[in-house]
Amino acid sequence: MQVYAVGGAIRDQLLGKPSQDRDYVVVGATPAEMEAAGYKPVGKDFPVFLHPRTKEEYALARTERKTAAGYKGFAFYCAPDVTLEDDLVRRDLTINAMAQAVDDAGQLVGPVIDPYGGQRDLAARLFRHVSDAFAEDPVRILRAARFAARFHDFSVAPETVALMRAMVEAGEVDALVPERVWQELARGLMEAKPSRMFDVLRECGALARLLPELDRLWGVPQRAEYHPEVDTGVHVMMVVDHAAATGASLPIRFAALVHDLGKGTTPADVLPRHIGHEQRSVKLLEAVCERLRVPNDCRDLAVLVAREHGNIHRSMEFGAAALTRLVERCDALRKPDRFAEALRACEADARGRLGFEDRDYPQTERLLAARAAAASVDAGAIAKACADRPDLIKERVHKARIAAVAEQLGLGAEPA
Repeated sequence: MQVYAVGGAIRDQLLGKPSQDRDYVVVGATPAEMEAAGYKPVGKDFPVFLHPRTKEEYALARTERKTAAGYKGFAFYCAPDVTLEDDLVRRDLTINAMAQAVDDAGQLVGPVIDPYGGQRDLAARLFRHVSDAFAEDPVRILRAARFAARFHDFSVAPETVALMRAMVEAGEVDALVPERVWQELARGLMEAKPSRMFDVLRECGALARLLPELDRLWGVPQRAEYHPEVDTGVHVMMVVDHAAATGASLPIRFAALVHDLGKGTTPADVLPRHIGHEQRSVKLLEAVCERLRVPNDCRDLAVLVAREHGNIHRSMEFGAAALTRLVERCDALRKPDRFAEALRACEADARGRLGFEDRDYPQTERLLAARAAAASVDAGAIAKACADRPDLIKERVHKARIAAVAEQLGLGAEPA
């Protein structure tokens, strides 16, 4: 039997980039021979084995046959007569369909095996499908889009875009399960330039099927004095890329992506204004999160940002009472870390505009100071003082917080 490293490890080596891990393919072996050599079987759909020492995964070379719609509808064939080329031709992109032999010490040896032009496409900075088998697995559309977010100077070959578009029109994308869609979108959001993922999904029509609430933002105008880029879809992509450039967490990046969904439903006769879009954004966002089964931490932050980003942007105009109400609505006293993440998402929103990329965002410092002042109030002492009138506790704690915020920020006394 012969062992090969395949896919991303070879691609990244040729690009001079570090590789997270290796995928291994074994040619010329049976499951019984693998187990006899000490490998432990773990594969459910096709034979995959754990190396007896390193615990890395080794898959037997296989071919696939499409049996049903979706990404699970495959029958696999594994046998010693399956060649390395047979295995590689079923892979998604040419840049992921290269291999190199591995010796007994786990070192790469010999030349790169590249039967389908992966090195040529790497040099051309091109994503190209290996064969028409690409069309049998709709997850590959998401993977190609995600790779575009990672290798953002690459483009998708025209023939691959055409194939992806045909897959969308055939309904293949509609067969994807929510968990897999979210998994790929989340991974793409964490790449260097997430906007490229959505560019690719839009180009082939997949975004309109997977996230129509986001897709409809392109072509929706905003007021040019606030948004020189005008187009809402362009703005949202700038926001997401700004969040990525600052190394933001996944919840922040997701919040950046979906904070303006309501602008896609603004009546045409009031454009380019978007009165009340925050409330519409929350409603649409909650439906998206339920449909894609978005994790709670991402959902909760996104809802908060969608609902309050306008108020956070305007908070430099607020007095102590309005600042205190905003801090309380954001549940910032109980969840300070989430509040800080919301402010980062809002800063990305403010800077994700043409010509505003390097503007200061003093709202963050002011709101964090307001939150700290409100948190300094001893609610327990107030509650004790109101032992005979517990109905007054909430009001008095709130007024004490306003007074503390006013003192901290030098705003003077003002009514609640």
